[in-house]
Amino acid sequence: MEALPEAPAPADRPGSRVRSSTPPPPSPLSWDRARAAAARAGRAGPPATIRLPLDRALGHVLAEALGALTDLPSFDTSAMDGWAVAGPGPWAFGSGAGLLAGRGPATALPDGAAVRIATGARVPPDTTAVIRSEHAHADEAKGLLHALRPVVAGQDIRPRGQECRSGEQLVPAGTVVTPAVLGLAAAAGYDALPAVPRPRVDILVLGDELLASGLPHDGLIRDALGPMLGPWLRALGAEVSGPRRLGDDAEALREALTDSDADLIVTTGGTASGPVDHVHPVLDALGAELLVDGAAVRPGHPMLLARLPVPGQSRGTPDGPYLVGLPGNPLAAVSGLLTLAEPLLAGLAGRPAQDAYRALVHAEVHGHPHDTRLVPVVHRAGRAGGRDHVAPLRYNGPAMLRGIAAADGLAVVPPGGVRSGTEVEILDLPWAPATPWTEGCFT
Repeated sequence: MEALPEAPAPADRPGSRVRSSTPPPPSPLSWDRARAAAARAGRAGPPATIRLPLDRALGHVLAEALGALTDLPSFDTSAMDGWAVAGPGPWAFGSGAGLLAGRGPATALPDGAAVRIATGARVPPDTTAVIRSEHAHADEAKGLLHALRPVVAGQDIRPRGQECRSGEQLVPAGTVVTPAVLGLAAAAGYDALPAVPRPRVDILVLGDELLASGLPHDGLIRDALGPMLGPWLRALGAEVSGPRRLGDDAEALREALTDSDADLIVTTGGTASGPVDHVHPVLDALGAELLVDGAAVRPGHPMLLARLPVPGQSRGTPDGPYLVGLPGNPLAAVSGLLTLAEPLLAGLAGRPAQDAYRALVHAEVHGHPHDTRLVPVVHRAGRAGGRDHVAPLRYNGPAMLRGIAAADGLAVVPPGGVRSGTEVEILDLPWAPATPWTEGCFT
């Protein structure tokens, strides 16, 4: 378990000759207030808009609503291969391939006439209905078409504007562009889409004790966050550079922060007050504004959110990139990602905030006396008519990733914990486990 924040030193006694000028550390924000502060920061300014060709827009967020540029379909079309007929039957027909998709308009169809038609072909004016090939009998000798079933006016015809009319909103602003949205946009006549650019993120890995490869040895440990953060942040809609490993070097950190042109800088470790925890002193020296300085959540309470000045500007004007400082323990860093980075990036990318929902938890979940806990859970289907629920996973210590690797969400456990059968808020992870984990290994 992570250590509790140190209590502020007692006030100097009356008459003391030495009085400390250092103010007591601020109380950490509650978990929900810290998360709300990150969301507000992400929405602080209007998102930029770029136009992207369809083949580059996947995964971006629409900056504007998409209105239909034409009726869909833009003309009456046949929904089936068969016969276009006019008036009552039987119908006279001639020879030839008939009407094919992609051809120009056909002449009006007189009463008592039929013509072969392909799916997607333009229906001739005055057509009563389309009869499917399997529902018709063509008497080639007499040149007459007979219906094998009753014919209903308008059957198997897609009328112009059936899906939408020109100018009608198809997709609202803030929608993530999926393959289906690309297809709809193309059908509606778009060649490019108005999108919010993906936020650019730099990752700075701090700590002299970290190894980039090989087995841990001689007090050195493998860096788990460098390989994890990039894919995680990309799953949240960001463009991410490769992680930079700086060690415990205050000057290297300062230079990396001032040289970055990213929208967000994510650091790992160094957010507490140890002898080589340089994040706070460097931010103070740069004149950054601390928006969140600690959150009452376990694991991960030393997390922080700051706004840096634009390089070259004077102190007091912090409108440069954001910085999310994550604790160095892996699950604590995940807590910081979900508390601060996820809502911040959602705002910067124009994405809607994650919808909060609650689920039944099966098992008692111990809580912290004062802080919120984030506990990895996995969804389970109800048995024998029981409700679906979530089950907490065992390996949930601040330095552990075994539980979160099997999880599909984190339960927000209030101070004091919850009893089995209680509903708790769930934070979804941006993926689901690819492997059907066996429940006994993790619960």
